[in-house]
Amino acid sequence: MHAQDKGGVLPGLSLLLIAVAMVCPSQAAYKLQERYSWNQLDFAFPSARLKEQALASGDYIPTNALPVGVEHFGNRLFVTVPRWRDGIPATLTYINMDHSVTGSPELIPYPDWRANTAGDCANSITTAYRIKVDECGRLWVLDTGTVGIGNTTTNPCPYAINIFDLTTNTRIRRYELPAADTNPNTFIANIAVDIGKNCDDAFAYFADELGYGLISYSWELNKSWRFSAHSYFFPDPLRGDFNVAGINFQWGEEGIFGMSLTPIRSDGYRTLYFSPLASHRQFAVSTRILRDETRTEDSYHDFVALDERGPNAHTTSRVMSDDGVELFNLIDQNAVGCWHSSMPYSPQFHGIVDRDDVGLVFPADVKIDENKNVWVLSDRMPVFLLSDLDYSDTNFRIYTAPLATLIENTVCDLRNNAYGPPNTVSIPKQAAPGHSAVGPPLYTTTNQYRPVLSQKPQTSWGPSPPSRNYLPALNGNPGIPGSLSKLNNLGAPGQVVSSVSVSTNTVGPSGIEVPKAYVFNQHNGLNYETSGPHLFPTLQPAPSQLGGGLKTYVNARQSGWWHHQQQG
Repeated sequence: MHAQDKGGVLPGLSLLLIAVAMVCPSQAAYKLQERYSWNQLDFAFPSARLKEQALASGDYIPTNALPVGVEHFGNRLFVTVPRWRDGIPATLTYINMDHSVTGSPELIPYPDWRANTAGDCANSITTAYRIKVDECGRLWVLDTGTVGIGNTTTNPCPYAINIFDLTTNTRIRRYELPAADTNPNTFIANIAVDIGKNCDDAFAYFADELGYGLISYSWELNKSWRFSAHSYFFPDPLRGDFNVAGINFQWGEEGIFGMSLTPIRSDGYRTLYFSPLASHRQFAVSTRILRDETRTEDSYHDFVALDERGPNAHTTSRVMSDDGVELFNLIDQNAVGCWHSSMPYSPQFHGIVDRDDVGLVFPADVKIDENKNVWVLSDRMPVFLLSDLDYSDTNFRIYTAPLATLIENTVCDLRNNAYGPPNTVSIPKQAAPGHSAVGPPLYTTTNQYRPVLSQKPQTSWGPSPPSRNYLPALNGNPGIPGSLSKLNNLGAPGQVVSSVSVSTNTVGPSGIEVPKAYVFNQHNGLNYETSGPHLFPTLQPAPSQLGGGLKTYVNARQSGWWHHQQQG
C-alpha cells in the first residue's frame, strides 16, 4: 500500500506542479526588466532636518510628484518631475546608479539644489519634461518656465533651452526662445537633438503640442526659428478619445508631440519623424528643411504623411537607434512598439516588443542610450491626473533591456527577417515619368559616435504572460481642466498592433540580400529614398556631381545603413 503511494501519488503530484508552473509564468517572461520603482517619489535632501522642514512647509508634498522623462548617461539616470502641483522640490534630477543599483532611490537634483529653484529664471530650471543627451556629452533641457497644468498654469519664466556639460556638470548655455517662436497656447514637452558633422553642427527641434508648431534651434548660430501651423501638426479629430487603465478621457486638442531622428542619410541630412498625440499617423520631414530658416513659409510640400500604425496606437514618445529601429510607447495598450525604418510604415511592419497591463500603464518615455540599452519610464499619468493613485501600490517604474533583446523575434529584427523568402510586398516596376530608376543600395562605413549593434544575444524568454488588468477606482476629478475630462468606465485594453514576422529581400552588391523598401510617390512623380525615411524625396544632384561620392563626414557617420543612388 505504501509502495503504491510512492510510485503513484508522488509522480502525479510532480506532474501537477509542472502544469501549474507552465500556466503561471514568472515575471522573467517579460523582456523589459524592472530596475527602479516607487510608490511615491523621494528626494535626496541635504539633511533629514531640511526634509522635515520642507514637508512641514509644503515645499515637499510626496504625492504631488510625477516622473515624466528619463535619460541615461554613464553612471547617471536622469529623471524629470514637472511642477504640475505644489510641493515639487526639484524638476531635473538623477539617480547615482553606482550607489543605487536597484530599489527606490532618492532623486538627486541636477546639477544641484540651487539650479532647481522655481522662478529663478536666469539661474535655474522651473519645469523640465523630456531631456536628451547628445553624442558630445551634453544634456539638453528645455525649461518651460511653467508651474501648474491646464487652467492652473502660470508662467513665471520664459521658455529657455539649457545645455549642460556632463563632464564638468556645469551649464554651458542658456537660450531664451524669442516671442516669435511661441504663441499664447504654446506647450512644449518633447525635444530631438541632431548632431551633424561635428559637435558645433548641432540643432535641436521642439514640438509645440498646443500651439501647433515646430521650432528649430541652431547651436552654431545660437538662433531659433518656427515652422507654424502646418496641417500635419494638428490633432486628428477622429483620434481624440483615449482609454488607459480603465479610464476613458478625451485629449482631443493635443497636436504634434513625439519625435525621432533617423541616422544621417546619403544627402547629409536626417529625417525627423513625428506624430500628433491625438493621432494614429506618423509624418516626416527632412532636417534639410528644418535647418534652413528661409524655408519656414514655403515648405508645406516637403512634409510627408505616412500610414496609420493601426488601432489603439496613440503615442507620446519615440526614439530611433543608429541602425534604424524606432521604438515608441503605445499608451492605449500598456506596451512598447517597434518599426524598422527600412520597411513601409504600415501595421504589418509594426511589432510589440513588450506589454504589461500592470507595470507599463502609461509608458511615458522611451530612450536608447549610447550602449544600445533601452530605458522605459511608466507613471500611470492618466490615473494621477484624472483619478487617484494608490500610494500603497507601486506607481512609477523604470525598466531596461538591450535593444537587441527587445526586438528579437519581432518584425523589427531584420537579422531574422532579411534572409528569408521574399514576401508579396508591392514594389513599383518602374520609376515615375521623367525620373530614372532607383539603383541598388550601398552599404556605408562605421558611425564615429555610437557603437555598432552587438551580436544577437541568446535569450530564453517565452511568450508574454496573460494580461493583468490595472483598474483603479474611478473618482472623478472635476478640478482637471480642458481636454482632461469626461471619466467613464471602460473594459479591457484595445487590440494589439500586429507583430507578424515578415521578410522582404532583394540581391544587392556582392550578392548580399537586403530589404526591399523602394517606394515612389506616383502623385508627384518623384522617386523616394528608403534608407530609413522610406517616403522621402532624394536631392537631385547636378549631372557633373553624380560620380563624386559623399562627403567624408557623411560616410563616417553611417553604420549599417542602406542607401539608394540614382542610376545614370
